[in-house]
Amino acid sequence: MSAVPNQASPIAAPGASGPLDVERLRADFPILTEVRVHGKPLVYLDNGASSQMPRQVIDRLVRYQTREHANIHRGVHYLSATATAAYEAARATVQRFLNAREDREIVFTSGVTDSINLVAYGYGRAFIGAGDEIIVTHMEHHANIVPWQMLCEEKGAQLRVVPITDAGELVMEEYERLFTPRTKLVAVTHVSNALGTINPVKEMIDIAHRKGVPIMIDGAQAVQHIAVDVQALDCDFYAFTGHKVYGPTGVGVLYAKAALLEKMRPYRGGGDMILSVTFEKTIYNEIPFKFEAGTPPIAAAIGLATALEYVQGVGLDRIAAHEKELLRRATEQLCAIPGVRIVGTAREKAAVLSFNVGDVHPHDVGTLLNDDGVAVRTGHHCAQPVMQRYGIPATARASFAFYNTPAEVEQLAASVRRVQKLFG
Repeated sequence: MSAVPNQASPIAAPGASGPLDVERLRADFPILTEVRVHGKPLVYLDNGASSQMPRQVIDRLVRYQTREHANIHRGVHYLSATATAAYEAARATVQRFLNAREDREIVFTSGVTDSINLVAYGYGRAFIGAGDEIIVTHMEHHANIVPWQMLCEEKGAQLRVVPITDAGELVMEEYERLFTPRTKLVAVTHVSNALGTINPVKEMIDIAHRKGVPIMIDGAQAVQHIAVDVQALDCDFYAFTGHKVYGPTGVGVLYAKAALLEKMRPYRGGGDMILSVTFEKTIYNEIPFKFEAGTPPIAAAIGLATALEYVQGVGLDRIAAHEKELLRRATEQLCAIPGVRIVGTAREKAAVLSFNVGDVHPHDVGTLLNDDGVAVRTGHHCAQPVMQRYGIPATARASFAFYNTPAEVEQLAASVRRVQKLFG
């Protein structure tokens, strides 16, 4: 019997035109109807941390685990061939989702953090030296700061930081001025996880390339909200995480131009990333396999591919329009509550709304919202430099997905009003 390619379960989503049928889509997500919090319906507004999985993804994971599970590559038996075909088909699905030129430009990782570290090690340690400079921005997640700091400490290089305005937008004039002959790399988030700002990454890529500098884009908060075409952007590196785009945890993607991957050193050594090993010399495998040491996240990669197919079935343009309306409603309603401060008011935003309620600690806000069944994220969101920029320790953050509804926005606002009333 021949191997079975990766195929999604039928996607219960309407055609990619017209407004979303949100109630129909919500039926695909068991957790939204099966979980109650303190006896109240779950209002899940923590999608920036991790989105929920539709039944189609869950079913695909179960099918793999019950009918297809085996280790991949080199096995000649039926299950290994089946799993290998599904895993490599998942890579091709990611290629199409990002519109990468070749599927060998897609490396499976454990997530964006792993992807950034791969670039820091495989590219940075090879091409960045003493006195060189790396440009980042003031709105980066720690995952797009710490690996570069570690590299700078090791190599004697320096971070240069693009400032942000009070609204949470990059000061683009300063970005261009930061480039010097020692600039060797730019690393920037596509969408800020703490502010929701959508950065002008195409403009930033064009500027970097005019200076002869490669650029890495952290897309952890982008691909679930907006369509990403890496060829149109012409980015050198792009990373995203599976569990933020309706897929499983434990899997992510690094896209990199093939010419760069060919030059990079492997991040990890072990099985499957080699062509041959002797005690005298190891010859590495071809790309992308030389960056996927050991047994990869097979089931998670297959589940991620199904999630991406699901998102494309819903339609990213329609997702963006629906989420924009949710963000508009939520911003309008929270701004009408005395004492509420919105942190991050950029003109171009994804569906992320960070806020504080007077002097109430965000953890208290989150606890009281949870009493009403409303799940938000509280804390510094692994973006402490952002908090320092605004002179605050933390925020509460509501982050929306296409399965959220106007009624849930109303519940969020009602719960925040209750917080404001309790703390006066």
